[in-house]
Amino acid sequence: MDSEIKRSIDPEIEQRVYVRGLERMDYGLMEVLKKMRDLPRVIKCKDIPLDTRDITGPQFWNRWLMEPAMGLMQSIQSHMVDLAPGSRSNKHGHMNEAAFYIVDGKGYDIHDGKRYDYEAGDLVVIRNGCVHQHFNANPDKPLKALVIKTKPLYLFMNLMFQKLVEPQPTDPVRGWEGWKPVDF
Repeated sequence: MDSEIKRSIDPEIEQRVYVRGLERMDYGLMEVLKKMRDLPRVIKCKDIPLDTRDITGPQFWNRWLMEPAMGLMQSIQSHMVDLAPGSRSNKHGHMNEAAFYIVDGKGYDIHDGKRYDYEAGDLVVIRNGCVHQHFNANPDKPLKALVIKTKPLYLFMNLMFQKLVEPQPTDPVRGWEGWKPVDF
């Protein structure tokens, strides 16, 4: 869609540059490097709020750490996932691969109908196009995972398949009704 048409439909849309043009004569790598080098190198994750846009409670919480909209990186997306004790996420699939590093707790995933168990210190790999769901196997302890994926690159390449197969539960887990994820 033409950018002028897009702006006329919704003038509030902020335009993002996915591929830099070379039409300017003063375009050079040094200005891009300077801009990148001036960005923060250490981010205090405790200052990043819980995501309230989509996947938030009462069983599954998401805290975005890195995504293109934050202006710090273009090709990597990262977030922390908190699963309440004994809970589960939504069931979904997407084209991009993902790596889940299990920070704390134990659980399992179902990938295309097959179960994979894991615990703190394990790395779970989600393959391209896999329909999957995350489960906290411990009824008494939360599960925390760091998720890293190249979703922005897949979106750039127009590989945008992502589908919610089954929504996450909207009721709190019995006995954990008031549980919220712990800050960093």
